[in-house]
Amino acid sequence: MGRGDLRRDEWAQLKPHLPVNGRQGGRWVSHRRVINGILYRARTGVPQYGRPEAQHERGMNVVAATVEEFDRRIDPYRSELLAHCYRMLGSVHDAEDLVQETYLRAWRAKDRYDESRSSLRTWLYRIATNACLTALKGRSRRPLPSGLVAESDPRRPFVHGGEITWLQPLPDSLLSLGEPETAMIDRGSLRLAFVAAVQHLSARQRAVLILREVLEFSAAEAADILSTTTASVNSSLQRARARLKEAGISEEEVAEPSEAEQRAWVDKYMKAFVKADVEGLKRLLTEDVLMEMPPMVNWFVGRENYGVFMDWVFAKNGSQWRFLPVGANSQPAFAAYNRGPSGAFELHTLQVFTVTKNGISRNSVFRDAEVFASFKLPAELEA
Repeated sequence: MGRGDLRRDEWAQLKPHLPVNGRQGGRWVSHRRVINGILYRARTGVPQYGRPEAQHERGMNVVAATVEEFDRRIDPYRSELLAHCYRMLGSVHDAEDLVQETYLRAWRAKDRYDESRSSLRTWLYRIATNACLTALKGRSRRPLPSGLVAESDPRRPFVHGGEITWLQPLPDSLLSLGEPETAMIDRGSLRLAFVAAVQHLSARQRAVLILREVLEFSAAEAADILSTTTASVNSSLQRARARLKEAGISEEEVAEPSEAEQRAWVDKYMKAFVKADVEGLKRLLTEDVLMEMPPMVNWFVGRENYGVFMDWVFAKNGSQWRFLPVGANSQPAFAAYNRGPSGAFELHTLQVFTVTKNGISRNSVFRDAEVFASFKLPAELEA
């Protein structure tokens, strides 16, 4: 809850708990000012307007208790709602904003929630999904280069994508994966390849596909969430599947190694990288490995092409590198740091890997300040 005013009907519910408007303690105090301050302090722990007058303590306690009870009920859903908004939007920053918007809308509609009609989880998904659909109006999709332009030669100079808004990776740290409250999150649906695939769909088709096949809501539940009919949901799902097929995107089940095995592949990759061992890197790749590098539109496929590109990387940037392992989209990743003129290792790229039982099949390399900020990556590492 921010500092903005509440609606008239909201603060009016709390009016009986507050003294009359007027000058108290040498200053003017209004109902709305007090309520906004109460809610802001309850959310943040920081007083909004300085120390409130003692006469308002009873009202503050009532409102704070109301806010705390509301938070207690809906906070367990925060991580899965963030994952949902991210799948819909493809942007970490936008997803976080939409979760906040969802909670604000839920607070305002809390008195209209009917638990006999739907569970709290379904109700929150209805609010979040429709908030995402509103946000997506008039927006272009967020692609990766491999889903936007033709493959390029690895020797080709970099071409910047200009004003294209690219799909962003999602820090695992934002979801607290592994905690009991995140057990409902389908990790496979967070993979970059899946999130990039659904970007080919219209906003409503995307919502239907995610609600039905990721979150496993029934057709009737999805129809209720989207305020439409079951027939419309089923039709949209068929069109979504057909659109993905037309785009050459299959819904195949990829047999992935365990998390520890995936990290082991990437650890070997880092060791070969530090040695500038291009042949060693190639041995860790699948034959059809893909590399892409937003915000550049360049991308290519194949182990030999990958080797050609890495030869250029080491020729241009040298062989002095450090790495900071992270998790992104429930996939292994690392931040790469290259030694700069000052001697410190400077942040260079964030690299997110898809690992199969046969090796590394995809490396999505990001060089974007907003992406770096979302992962809270330090700008430098000490030599």
